[in-house]
Amino acid sequence: MNVRRLIPATAAAGAVTLGLVTLSACSTSSAADGKNGDGKLKVVASFYPMQYLAEQIGGDHVTVSSLTKPGVEPHDLELKPRQTAELNEAGCILYLKGVQPAVDKAIAQSEAKNKVDAATLTELEHHGTGGGHSHEGEEAGHDEHEGEGEAGADPHIWLDPVKYAEVAKGVGTSLEKADPDHAAEYKKNTAALVTKLNGLNTAYQQGLRTTATKTFITTHSAFGYLAERYGLDQEGIAGLDPESEPSPARIKELQTIAKKDKVTTVFFETLASDKTAKTLAEDTGLKTDVLDPLEGITDKSKGDDYLQVMESNLAALQKALGAK
Repeated sequence: MNVRRLIPATAAAGAVTLGLVTLSACSTSSAADGKNGDGKLKVVASFYPMQYLAEQIGGDHVTVSSLTKPGVEPHDLELKPRQTAELNEAGCILYLKGVQPAVDKAIAQSEAKNKVDAATLTELEHHGTGGGHSHEGEEAGHDEHEGEGEAGADPHIWLDPVKYAEVAKGVGTSLEKADPDHAAEYKKNTAALVTKLNGLNTAYQQGLRTTATKTFITTHSAFGYLAERYGLDQEGIAGLDPESEPSPARIKELQTIAKKDKVTTVFFETLASDKTAKTLAEDTGLKTDVLDPLEGITDKSKGDDYLQVMESNLAALQKALGAK
């Protein structure tokens, strides 16, 4: 009796062992091809603007994770070992070189086959002094984004709907190559997103066509592409670093600009301190409002996703600039 019981027990144990081996092999195979257990492409995005593209274009055929969690300032991100391992298992990595140095380093060392740098999908520009995109008051050599992509190039391409649409097309093509079985769906989703972004561009063009002033002041000089696209003049309080303190000379200069250009509002953002903006506003008798650089979505964001926040930004600019 005991012998007869031992035989099926041993067989069962062997079956369990075989099953574990099979599961392990499947898991290894899945990790190797960048897909999870249900066959969806694993996409890792560096921060929110890349995450949004992956979710909109990938749809039901991808699982998207972001290295930068909501509420975290992306520039200062340091990766945990678990996140580094996640990069190695990704079927596709979407990032914007230069925004996050620690992320750039980890991606360069990762074993992932498909790495997509959004900076290569459109043309980066330099928004320094002149042309209404002044960074005066910054000390030489302290440009926070120095060395990004092209040396000193402005990485904030997602704040220009036209450039963001160009990036979206490139991301769509990359997902098609990474997961050819669902290429048709990626192509369809890309086209739908580009249509939405074209609509956003039209809304900005029409909404900012006639304004009482073209100048806006912001703590973070992230809006160079947006300003250039719609004929506006961005004046950053302390250049590209929202946390740095402006020089007394820069404050005096901004007071002069505000009076001369009939500026009404000093903008601050959701992920950085509003102290500098409010101090300048009090000293010059101006209002304050939020202009979101969309580096992350938080409960303070005026909108649940990219399009909604960009629409809120448009409304804020229209109010501040006296749009008619």
